[in-house]
Amino acid sequence: MPPAHLRPSVRAIVLDEHDRILLCRFDMPKPAGRIVVWAAPGGGVEGGETLLAALRRELREEIGLGLDADPPHVWHQEVVDPGLSAGFDGVCNDYFLVRAASFRPGGALSPAELAAEHIAGFRWWRLADIAAYRGPEVFSPRDLATPLAALIAGGVPSQPVPLGR
Repeated sequence: MPPAHLRPSVRAIVLDEHDRILLCRFDMPKPAGRIVVWAAPGGGVEGGETLLAALRRELREEIGLGLDADPPHVWHQEVVDPGLSAGFDGVCNDYFLVRAASFRPGGALSPAELAAEHIAGFRWWRLADIAAYRGPEVFSPRDLATPLAALIAGGVPSQPVPLGR
């Protein structure tokens, strides 16, 4: 079986001064209905872009956050799912840690442009609230609380930590 053709993507683990994480609420259509996924801001790497250039662009567009320095690369995730990104067998997410004072997200994209990217809102989450959540919406990665707890407690890893789905 040939290796999966995954779309390169970047995401930011944006932590505020209280170690809350900023997540985007993605409302995704699926063949059997809809799924709501809470995931870190970010998106696809365009042709010719470096990971950090894509991260800077995505953060400006989605949440209005500029970066003063290159953030550390903390997690790596490969998700094979042909329905996830048109023309690809899935995505390859590289996550970077960004520390910022709490702010109200508001990027360059209009509400209609955000909706076209399936973004239906933003929320600052406490680790305890993610760990305790038992509702119908899901997190990406599904077990977000585990790697997030390790990142908050242990700081930046020496190598990006591989994540599950």
